[in-house]
Amino acid sequence: MNATLDLEQAPGHLIRRMHQIAVAAFAREVGDADITPVQFGLLHVLAASPVLDQITLAKRVALDAATSGSVISRLEAKGWIVRTPDTQDRRRKLLQITPEGQAMLHGITGAVVRAQSQMLAPLSEHDQQQLMRLLSHLVGAHESTA
Repeated sequence: MNATLDLEQAPGHLIRRMHQIAVAAFAREVGDADITPVQFGLLHVLAASPVLDQITLAKRVALDAATSGSVISRLEAKGWIVRTPDTQDRRRKLLQITPEGQAMLHGITGAVVRAQSQMLAPLSEHDQQQLMRLLSHLVGAHESTA
């Protein structure tokens, strides 16, 4: 049997293209802020929690340990987070956002919101809501196998 595939209609291809569009919109809006979408996600989650351990933070933004470790190291080098050993378990690293990290987050959140809106702008309000519902459903359904 010879399977055929229309790449332009393949979900994986379209999702990858939309990811490229999303990253470009983020970069365009945040300008020269020297932050990536993944770094923003980590800071955003950290800002909502006074202290998180490195493993919990990685899980909340769906990153593997190696990727989260390198991103956390870059955030630490920029002075946006501090990483300290847990007094109960020195192998466990606790993370906190710094005032500089809070300021960065505060300074670009409006830009990130604009980027999110730009991504969905070609769709009607109804279609935007439907797309978000469907994407949430897909992610949730696949989360356990990811």
